[in-house]
Amino acid sequence: MANETLIDDTAKAAQPRKRAIRLAGIGLGLIAAVAGVIYYINSRHYESTDNAFIEGDVIQVSPRVAGQVLHVYVRDNQHVNQGDLIAEIDARDYQARAAEAHAHLADTAAKEDGAQSTLLLTSTVTSAVLTQTGAAAGAAGEQVKVLEAHVAESAAAIRAAEAAVRQAEAQQSAAQAEAGRAAEDAVRYRALHDRDEVSQQQLDRAETTARSTAAAQEAAAQATEAARARLVQARAAEASAQAGLRQAEAQVVQAQGMVSQAKSAPEQIAARHADVASLRAQVDQQRASVEQAELALSYTRIYASEAGYITRKSVEPGDYVQPGQPLVALVSDRVWVVANFKETQLKNMRPGQAVTMKLDAYPQLSLRGHVDSFQSGTGAAFSLLPAENATGNYVKVVQRVPVKIVLDEPAPTGYRLGPGMSVEPEVKVQ
Repeated sequence: MANETLIDDTAKAAQPRKRAIRLAGIGLGLIAAVAGVIYYINSRHYESTDNAFIEGDVIQVSPRVAGQVLHVYVRDNQHVNQGDLIAEIDARDYQARAAEAHAHLADTAAKEDGAQSTLLLTSTVTSAVLTQTGAAAGAAGEQVKVLEAHVAESAAAIRAAEAAVRQAEAQQSAAQAEAGRAAEDAVRYRALHDRDEVSQQQLDRAETTARSTAAAQEAAAQATEAARARLVQARAAEASAQAGLRQAEAQVVQAQGMVSQAKSAPEQIAARHADVASLRAQVDQQRASVEQAELALSYTRIYASEAGYITRKSVEPGDYVQPGQPLVALVSDRVWVVANFKETQLKNMRPGQAVTMKLDAYPQLSLRGHVDSFQSGTGAAFSLLPAENATGNYVKVVQRVPVKIVLDEPAPTGYRLGPGMSVEPEVKVQ
């Protein structure tokens, strides 16, 4: 009897504990049910994925002209602004080419001026000849007009001589530029020969070129002096023509010679017009050459095309670079997110919907953005080896579609976002 009483007392004591456990289980069940309902309701309004990464433009900065690098103004992981100078190539060769192009342009422009003066001279002479031939049978007063036209011809000859002087001076400038370039080449080859980097033949060729261009410069200077002498002669001819104006006896003889000249006047004027048009076209061509030389000269300074961070720097001062050779990679400050959502998550997703993003690198940071666009196809369709579904062992797999998400605001100062960083976006779809 005593044992039965003890068992009954123990059973009665365990009943409250069982009741508490039962109530706790019911409470936990209710909490789980409420959490499940909340999760279900929330999942209907949001879509998220952990298969998302930051993307951005990576610009390969390359030179557009060949040459030796003189200065590099950036280092790895340095931030640069748009228009900042990255590197500088030796510009002396391109400066010489630009100077040569300018000299050729001046030479051709001087020739065009000379052709214009010749055309004016021919027109003037033609007009004078026609006047003289019409007045050859007239009085002495008509002969005086013919001689006045001759004075005008002499003035035109002076202008032509002045144009010749300008042309000779332009050619002298071109020869001077070429001589300067050849002299600099000879100095550089002498230094390279002293270091046994070039042969004696190459040094001799450079020095011979320097001497020949110097001689050409001297010849151009002599040609300039000769042109100036011809200008003096033209002015003396003008004075002689004015003196001839008083020689009325020669007017009849001059008129007879001008009669035959007047017959070919239209052809001569047409030929002079053609000369002017040809030289004008050459001037345009030389202007294009000058622009091209100036453009090549400007390419010796390499600038950042936009703001970003320098990476993969592979250039140092002294390197010889070629056009298209990668020097640095510029990671743009403009970044976005590519989230690979399951195709079953895209039912209610639309461009413009708000997105909240968490970064693995900065768990405490929350960024805001919006859906920008959807890729026209799954990621598998654009992979290097697309899946071949027309096989006997096909297994259906839920595909993922890349979705581009644009940040509404840049990351706060001190947080650096770069391509490849992991992101967990959450899109509010309803």
